[in-house]
Parts: sequence; structure tokens; C-alpha cells
Amino acid sequence: MEDRPREPDALVDTLVRWYDGHARDLPWRASSASPWAVLVSELMLQQTPVARVLPVYAAWLDRWPTPASLAAEAPGEAVRAWGRLGYPRRALRLHAASVAITERYGGRVPSDVAELRALPGVGDYTAAAVAVFAFGRRHAVLDTNVRRVLARLVRGEELPPASVTRAERDLAERLLPPDEPTAVTWSIALMELGALRCRASAPRCDDCPVRDRCAWRAAGYPAYAGPPRRVQQWAGTDRQCRGRLLAIVREAEGSVPLERLAQAWTEEEQRERCLRSLLDDGLLVTSGDRVALP
Repeated sequence: MEDRPREPDALVDTLVRWYDGHARDLPWRASSASPWAVLVSELMLQQTPVARVLPVYAAWLDRWPTPASLAAEAPGEAVRAWGRLGYPRRALRLHAASVAITERYGGRVPSDVAELRALPGVGDYTAAAVAVFAFGRRHAVLDTNVRRVLARLVRGEELPPASVTRAERDLAERLLPPDEPTAVTWSIALMELGALRCRASAPRCDDCPVRDRCAWRAAGYPAYAGPPRRVQQWAGTDRQCRGRLLAIVREAEGSVPLERLAQAWTEEEQRERCLRSLLDDGLLVTSGDRVALP
């Protein structure tokens, strides 16, 4: 289908008004949230549900309210505080970003997308999100929810491609309202619509404020016809094994003997492989026959 919105001004107005009445009360959206708080939230929310992020986010900012306060700590403390959010390399990247912000920008999170993009662990999406939500800049923000909403609303497709395409970026840019404040609200409203109504499974189409403008609905809700989507497994995987090994060390006061790790995972070959990967990622360090956080 042609990638152009119908009645763009009316579409923006409808969605912005819906957001004003349905937005979730989330701490990183508060006017008092600092750019650092927004950056922390964006890294924590990657592939992690809001409900799991909220308590860790609150504890993190209570302990490290500024980039400089985190940069002054050992990176292992960031891994420890990350807890069970998953994908713990994000903790190391956030620590590395805090060091870079402290050293390069005097402890102030930069507002320029290119400068944000140069920070450790910050990709295209996160850089745009921080620029938009922390500084009110006008940029397209393409997270999973936004991509799904635009695929259905404009392109008439159930799901977007597996990775972001140039066509998606161009479409998102064309849809952005011209003034910055409205563009910011539009961006976050698209996210909220994807989270609360236009969900990946069991979408609540009858409660969608833009259902009458939805190309997917008009086409009769055609099923996704692209390449099969890989479903991530958990039980018995290296991810689960890594998580258990890291938990043993994270919950200890200091270093632990390597033999303690056998209590967390009995399959020796997989355990040794996962331990090597944790060491390679910098999430653990060894000294003799003991292992510790960095």
C-alpha cells in the first residue's frame, strides 16, 4: 500500500487527544525527570516490560541520580543493581555511558542525536528517544510499538519487517507534526497506542481511537506474510545458564569460589561455555580460583 497517511492533521489531533486522556503515569515521563533519568529508563526498557523496570529504575536513580554518581562506582555495582532485568550487558553499557558523559560533557547528558549516538550502548532508537523525550526535539522515534502501529495504520500490514527499513524511517519522518511540542506528544502517543491498544497479540481494535483510519482494519486484518519470526526460548538455554551463574556472584558479598557455580548449573560443558562468555563480556572477572563482579 502507499505509505502516506490519510488526513494527517486529523490523525495527529485524534491520537494526541486520546493520549492526553489515557497516558500511563510513568516516572520517566514526569516533567521533573532529568535527561539522565530518561536515558536510564530507555536502556532498562529495552526488551523488558514496564512492570519489571519500575522498581529497579526507582532504586537506581535513588542511588545514582546523576551520571557522575554512577561513574564514580565500579562497573560491577551497576551489574549488581541491575538485578534480574535480563540482558545485563546493558548495565555495563549504562555505566560506560555515565563515564563518557562525565568525562566528555561535564556530567550533563548531551541533547544532540549524534553525540548521544556516540555514547556506549546508545543506538539510533535510544539517541532519538532521549533527544525527543528529554529535550523536546523533533525526531522520529521507532521502537517496536511505533513500528507495529505504523505498519497497521498506514501500510495495512499486521507486523513490520524484522529490522528497521529506510521506508519505515521515511514514513515516520513524513508523519511527524512540524512543531516540536506536538511532534513529541505524537511520538509518545504512538508508543502508548502500541502498548495499550495496538498490541502484538490480541490487539484491542474496538477500543482504538484511530480504528476508522486504520489500513489494516480496512483490509480485513490480513495475517503477517513475511519470514517466520524467531521465538526466543528460555528454559535450558545459555541465557538461562548465564543468568544463574551471574546471580550467584551478584548476590554474594565479594568473590566466590568457582566451584560454587556448579551449584547453579550442573551441566559442565554448558556451564563452562557460559562462564567464558560472561568473562568475555566483562560481566565477571576471575582471580585464581575465584570469580567476582568487575
